Amino acid sequence: MLICFDIGGVLIRICRSWEEGCAAAGVPVRPFEADEEHVRGRLELVGDLQRGEMDGPAFAKRLSGMFGGTWTPAEVARIDAAWLRTPYEGTVDLVREIHAAGHETACLSNTSHDHWEVLTTLPSVGMLHQRFASHLMGLVKPDHSIYAAFEESTDRAPAEIVFFDDLAPNIDTAIRRGWDAVQIDHLGDPAAQMRAALRERGLL
Repeated sequence: MLICFDIGGVLIRICRSWEEGCAAAGVPVRPFEADEEHVRGRLELVGDLQRGEMDGPAFAKRLSGMFGGTWTPAEVARIDAAWLRTPYEGTVDLVREIHAAGHETACLSNTSHDHWEVLTTLPSVGMLHQRFASHLMGLVKPDHSIYAAFEESTDRAPAEIVFFDDLAPNIDTAIRRGWDAVQIDHLGDPAAQMRAALRERGLL
């Protein structure tokens, strides 16, 4: 069996809002009215970054412009760098248990070049047998194509994959493809949730 993890919200804590990102980066939260068009534009811009279609400086400049200069490109870059927080307790031990049980491990994460350079230094990520990142694949979750590419690269059938992610759209696509997908509550104890799910399946 192949046990696949998302990273943010599953193996490590990440910021969940712009305000939280500002606080993490030590950047002031300033007044800004975000309408639906702005939110949609931000999501599209993040998608471009995570598909590897732009680098960090270009992203910071574009997002600063979308905010009308409320936050400078330098401040946006600081917030982006601070978005990754700390590993969840128990995740390293969990990966070790999975390996000891004879299972392969992988990650499938929507991320960027700059974040990936940090993530791959973390033990819970670095010790995985295989690592797949959106910016390297040119694809992002929850598009079916990234799941198909993962299956092809790992030479695994959907029924051979147990997948943990914290976002419902990503879980929904995985389930539609036939993966055994489990949504993680990032506000709880991800390691405990995953261990329980694996024990229920007789994998630990």
